[in-house]
Amino acid sequence: MSRGGEMVYIPDDSDFSSFRDQCESLEGWHCRYNKAGVTVWSQGQEESCAVQKIKTRISCKDVPAETLYDVLHDTRYRRKWDSNMIETYDIGRLTVNADVGYYSWRCPSPLKNRDFVTLRSWLPLGSDYMIINYSVKHPKYPPRKDFVRAVSLQTGYLIKANGDRACILYYLTQVDPRGSLPKWVVNRVSQFVAPKAMRKIYKAGLKYPEWKRRHDPEYKPWVYPEQNTLPSVSLAELSVQHADSLENIDETGLPEEHLSTSDHEA
Repeated sequence: MSRGGEMVYIPDDSDFSSFRDQCESLEGWHCRYNKAGVTVWSQGQEESCAVQKIKTRISCKDVPAETLYDVLHDTRYRRKWDSNMIETYDIGRLTVNADVGYYSWRCPSPLKNRDFVTLRSWLPLGSDYMIINYSVKHPKYPPRKDFVRAVSLQTGYLIKANGDRACILYYLTQVDPRGSLPKWVVNRVSQFVAPKAMRKIYKAGLKYPEWKRRHDPEYKPWVYPEQNTLPSVSLAELSVQHADSLENIDETGLPEEHLSTSDHEA
């Protein structure tokens, strides 16, 4: 996403087009999981490599595309359904369709928890929607001692309308976890973690309209930019987060049998 350079930039139409092509193409992708309406693919790197590119797809009946788009934007609602999330908040806005945010993630025990600072951008395209992000550095939000600062090279969602009352959700991510992970973790991401996460988003979409009716139903700053009260952030304040500038920890020796039982659910 950072075009291999040092300059932080806001993704343009070509970036969104490329992201969409990656989501919809099967060329070069290897199917790792296909069950109960969820498919997971991986691409490129050896299985033992920590920096995997993972793509997941789920068909969401009875959830319109615009509803799922709202779910993925609504940080207040995310606290209701994302049990892996420790904390998330928006730091500031760059444009009407780009901002900078923080997210910390509860990793499966016994791995250390990770966090991210990312530049996020979004694009509605008729009845379809895209949200993409990549990691940046913000001077006021340096790495913390209680988390491993991970790097999103490219992460995002493509929501495709499938009629008026259904949609197809793609989630594509390439993250450097800043740790030498055991092989079982890489396998578990595709076999358990990714499918479970997609099903959670789907269920969240089913419940969102009722929740939103009771929580500021008209408040959607991702749709109505004039509602956005975040402080402005300048691109000049940000720099690209390079993985090699962060601490790298070795977790290869962690045994799978100590994994918390809740992570075995698919």
